[in-house]
Amino acid sequence: MNRLENKLHQLKRQNKKALISYMTAGYPDIKSTEKIVSYLEKYGSDIIELGLPFSDPIADGPVIQNSSFKALQKGMTAKLILKIISNIRKRTQIPIIIMTYLNPVHRYGPEKFFADAKQAGVDGLIIPDITPEEGRFIINLSKKYNISVIFLITPTTAKSRQSFILNKSRGFVYVVSITGVTGSKKQFHPAIIKFIKEIRRKTHKPLMLGFGISAAGQVSNIKKLVNGIIIGSAIVKITGESKASELENNLSKFLTPFRKELGGEPHGN
Repeated sequence: MNRLENKLHQLKRQNKKALISYMTAGYPDIKSTEKIVSYLEKYGSDIIELGLPFSDPIADGPVIQNSSFKALQKGMTAKLILKIISNIRKRTQIPIIIMTYLNPVHRYGPEKFFADAKQAGVDGLIIPDITPEEGRFIINLSKKYNISVIFLITPTTAKSRQSFILNKSRGFVYVVSITGVTGSKKQFHPAIIKFIKEIRRKTHKPLMLGFGISAAGQVSNIKKLVNGIIIGSAIVKITGESKASELENNLSKFLTPFRKELGGEPHGN
């Protein structure tokens, strides 16, 4: 097991749900990335998902697309994100997942990317534009370097493919709560709840619900069905709109209700 899998087992024993917080590396600027990660951890995040920006982020909504564009302008690269993670590892063992697309991994060299990611302290990888069927070489590298490759499953995923995806996803399964791109919705459609129940019957692996979560009230009627939630666009929006002097307080006010809803207190308390 790696840090990610150990954390998920720990949360299960404690009867808590995981709070996974996403941020785009290099946004609003490169020097802020480590500080923002520390705030996310301090105010209750169990796992950090760091976005490695790509010029054509097809699975992301406008907020994250904009953050990716600006991070690329600032000079964010695969090499730099791994350096940042190495620095983060000097002070914390919080599980870290990289979310990116296949193109940056290919450009870096898949084997070298996994080797360097392992050395930097990466625990998981999400590549939304590759399927388990197409990504056997990625799965093989993930086993070699003990980095969990996490696949997405959506309400539009063919039932004939669901079991294969559930089997190949390691660490947890990323359950997409809406069709389309990431963003914010006020509540979950009954069809999503039905979909999650169907997936739960097919696997004992942790299910993490993402896409469109922006308020703690959304979580109350769904938390019993999943093992945790992933928050992305809402956090990126806060980091982009907050003054540096207000950022920590704004993230605290946003994350604390989620932490209480999911069980537990902010780690800074």
